Amino acid sequence: MGMEVASVGNHEFDEGKAELLRMQNGGCHPIDGCQGPHPFTGATFRYLAASTFDKITRKTLFPPYAIKTFDGIPVAFIGLTLKNTPRLVSPVGVADLEFRDEADTVNALVPELKAKGVEAIVVLIHEGGFPTGDYNECPGISGPIVDIVKKFDKAVDIVVSGHTHQAYTCNIDGRLVTSGDKYGTLVTAIDVELDRNTRDVVSAKANNIIVRTDTLAKDAEQTRLIADYQRLAGPIAARPAGHITASLSRIPSDAGESVLGDIVADAQLAATRSADKGGAVIAFTNPGGVRSPMIRRDDGSITYGDVFAAQPFRNQLVTLTLTGAQIKAALEQQWLDPTRPRVLQVSQGFSYTWDNAKPLGGRIVAATMTLNGTPIDPAASYRVTVNNFLAVGGDGFTVLKEGTSQLFGVYDADALYAYFQTNSPVAPPTIGRIVRLN
Repeated sequence: MGMEVASVGNHEFDEGKAELLRMQNGGCHPIDGCQGPHPFTGATFRYLAASTFDKITRKTLFPPYAIKTFDGIPVAFIGLTLKNTPRLVSPVGVADLEFRDEADTVNALVPELKAKGVEAIVVLIHEGGFPTGDYNECPGISGPIVDIVKKFDKAVDIVVSGHTHQAYTCNIDGRLVTSGDKYGTLVTAIDVELDRNTRDVVSAKANNIIVRTDTLAKDAEQTRLIADYQRLAGPIAARPAGHITASLSRIPSDAGESVLGDIVADAQLAATRSADKGGAVIAFTNPGGVRSPMIRRDDGSITYGDVFAAQPFRNQLVTLTLTGAQIKAALEQQWLDPTRPRVLQVSQGFSYTWDNAKPLGGRIVAATMTLNGTPIDPAASYRVTVNNFLAVGGDGFTVLKEGTSQLFGVYDADALYAYFQTNSPVAPPTIGRIVRLN
């Protein structure tokens, strides 16, 4: 694609530091080996990670910035991820990394860049906002990016953002701030005018361009690359999984429950219910792990490719023992970030009510927590299945790390695949396991 530099985001750390370094530098996977049509030589672009430090070396994991010259005028591109990355990935994989404050990191680099003669500064940041307008507008934008941009040194001219899967071109605090939506649907073209005397940005404007795959010509080299991998992955993805009676949505209700989330949780409970597989009576799964809806085809069929699209992170299931009190405490952690709550999807038989008017830490109505109609006993022990991401405190669910007698099981996608093979045709369940007040 001709990309030269990129900031690291939270998903770059899904499999930890070592795997991210392999993606940059190349080499075979230590477990899966090399399975592609040619040896993996690593990314041809450069990752930038100004705010990500190795705790041992005290150096950044990747270069903090890159400087590119345009007609003799240097422009710096600073790359950084969001400081909350450890809450969004497996904490084990980033235990030896430190994620520093975004604005503080950038501001500390400004004197260094100015000493090198750089006046034009672009920040590439994996954090974003939530606008209310169209894809080339920015009315009423809110979210973390607003406060971060306002804290940036005035030397920062342009901010290219992401993470929130939104599209916008904004002026925040006198600076151009852009975001290109998600999944390659948009390309942001930014036109910048530089002053040859001051070597600074005079003006900057952006245009989010829709990638119209039906009218734009395909790139021959990329088409060959995709075809090479399709020959390897195609037969795996095409394996029949089962049938659905209607499309399965991942869009949550006001209470935070989704149709596909329910089915994923049910599949994980089914995979670990037997005594030799864990003896689970409840399963929880994180909503961010339910990644893509299942759209019904004319014949209702679904494939392993559909299953993997819904559960693409290859997390292993873990069954552990929690008390009723710990289950409630874990559910209270769904609102650690009040602006972006993460409501766990729950398996059939378990239900509860939460009160949006109550303060953080007290939203779960304890008396409504039931398992197959029986109230959850705070002092009793329950076998609960989660994925290994949650088991180590992912998404901020640190209470789950207190679970004992852990038993590891199959991968989440394999559990879902087996569920469809056993229970097809699968119909969308009636949501209502989670009830919201106020």
